[in-house]
Amino acid sequence: MDADDLRARIGAETLRFIAGVVLHNQAVAQRVGLGASDSQFLSLLGLHGPLTPGRLAELTGLTTGTVTGVVDRLERAGYVRRERDASDRRKVLVTQVPAAMAALAEHYRAHGEHLDAVLRRRDADQLRVIADFLAELNASPGGPSGSSSPGVRGGGTATGASSGS
Repeated sequence: MDADDLRARIGAETLRFIAGVVLHNQAVAQRVGLGASDSQFLSLLGLHGPLTPGRLAELTGLTTGTVTGVVDRLERAGYVRRERDASDRRKVLVTQVPAAMAALAEHYRAHGEHLDAVLRRRDADQLRVIADFLAELNASPGGPSGSSSPGVRGGGTATGASSGS
């Protein structure tokens, strides 16, 4: 296969992967009574850790009013809680509820195990190429919101859960 054919194959496989992830996330969200944006908020909290509602609005491009509604739904469902920032009591941070996230992570366990198995078949040089490729994709215009921001934590599933959860 020449370079053009490989680029075309990578493009097609990337789209297939994205479609599979989106469909799986929608199915899980529906199964547990969440909306699509609700589950994406959980992903952002898994990647970044506790965030203010304002930062969630920046990362998602949603209005602060919409963010409040999503956080309210997630709080009522037991997935997040609002906590005062220890360093500035005027700020409120949205944090994940660990027990609820562990239960949600079960819906992604098989995918995490598959990812781990695929990556374990690669050597360090191949893993560097994959990691660099994904970092470049995430840093591109229109890439995942805030993914290239400093302080992004661990790579997990769409819920932010690691494959070992």
